[in-house]
Amino acid sequence: MDMPHPHRMQPKFPWRYLLLVVVPLVVAVAMSRHGLPIAEVMTTAPASATAPAAGDAHGPLASPLARFLLQLLVVLCVAKGAGWLLRRFGQPAVIGEMAAGLLLGPLLFGALAPQVQGWLFAPESLGALGMVSQLGVLMFLFVAGAELDLSSLNGRRGFALLVSHAGIALPFLCGVLLAFALFAEHAPPGVGFAGFALFMGVSLSITAFPVLLRILSDRGIAQTAMGRIAIACAALGDASAWCLLAVIVATVQANGWTTAAVSLAGTLLFAVAVLALARPWISRREITVEREGRALIALLLLALACALVTEALGIHALFGAFLAGIAVSGNARLRHLLVERVEPFAISLLLPLFFAMTGLRLRVDGWQASDLLLGVVVIAVATLGKGAGTWLAARSAGMGNTDALRLGALMNTRGLMELIVLNLGYEMGLIGDRLFAVLVIMALVTTAMTGPLLDLIERRARR
Repeated sequence: MDMPHPHRMQPKFPWRYLLLVVVPLVVAVAMSRHGLPIAEVMTTAPASATAPAAGDAHGPLASPLARFLLQLLVVLCVAKGAGWLLRRFGQPAVIGEMAAGLLLGPLLFGALAPQVQGWLFAPESLGALGMVSQLGVLMFLFVAGAELDLSSLNGRRGFALLVSHAGIALPFLCGVLLAFALFAEHAPPGVGFAGFALFMGVSLSITAFPVLLRILSDRGIAQTAMGRIAIACAALGDASAWCLLAVIVATVQANGWTTAAVSLAGTLLFAVAVLALARPWISRREITVEREGRALIALLLLALACALVTEALGIHALFGAFLAGIAVSGNARLRHLLVERVEPFAISLLLPLFFAMTGLRLRVDGWQASDLLLGVVVIAVATLGKGAGTWLAARSAGMGNTDALRLGALMNTRGLMELIVLNLGYEMGLIGDRLFAVLVIMALVTTAMTGPLLDLIERRARR
């Protein structure tokens, strides 16, 4: 590895941060305000897009519980099978589970057996599945927040701050520029350009910190110098991207700037209270083996309470769950308890339901040949923006070229975090069916690219 000591990679902070982070973000926000106020955004969600129900309404599987159990069984079997298959090809199992959820919708299952798919996933039967999938996402983000070990930033704060924020700023600017070309055709009726452009920016800026952890572990480099730096940058980038998304959500959902300011101020005060008061207190708690059960219940109640508060403040429940996880992250024992007890349940049982709900939202009837070209363009812009922003910042801070390329490839991992962001934007009515499908495919492709890109960089370095 051509990597200098971390203390030698501390950038000359002010001008590099100004050039690589502040300038792209200021330009992006200024361009997003081009002529149309953000308050014009409609927050109504698009109608559910699944095939009409078919078949006999009566029979042994007609009860809501029987239908839900059958849906659960089908989703889990397909997801686990696809995850096993993808692992055989050297990809993380979660990529197979994400793809399987998409294929259960109209994209494949609905095309091959529309009557069966329409009956199994009839719109009126999806209420329970949707609520359980949302609970799974809440628990996942709770654990993801707990895994953000901020102590990993020791000795790397300046470097991680510059690289992670440059890896957000440049793709954010690229997303806003892309919005100029996409707004007329792909923005839902009534959506203002500002809301559409800002969401496009943040949707290209996400890094999937939990998926990145698994990729690093699978490749055996999580404890190397590169692995620790990648984890630090991804952790800080994830937290920063979610703060940026919270501002956008509060703004587009508000009925004016006053309402948005009140919502953001309330959320900021709540976040300060959780991080300044609750986190230090939780970090000092000593948990014995006998008290693990009660501690776990208390943690789950904390996550649900924080989610409820941020939902009531007009942000979203997901932000509260993530914030609760960060509050727990300072206590290694509690963090291990969540990873050991909650994460397997959330990832194995609940998240495949979220993938399935995402797949059921995909519409294939309105696709056009131009959407394939758009998908290629979006993937290229997202990859180049993330990779170039990370590479430029890392090189300017003293990292070697090969390691900067490796870091850029790792930061391009979007995974589940991207799907969560896209579903949030879809529910808010910020993007239409066709663009939603394109961005979902972009999330899958950029995540699957990580391993091959790293292999390519390794081969180039050996030559």
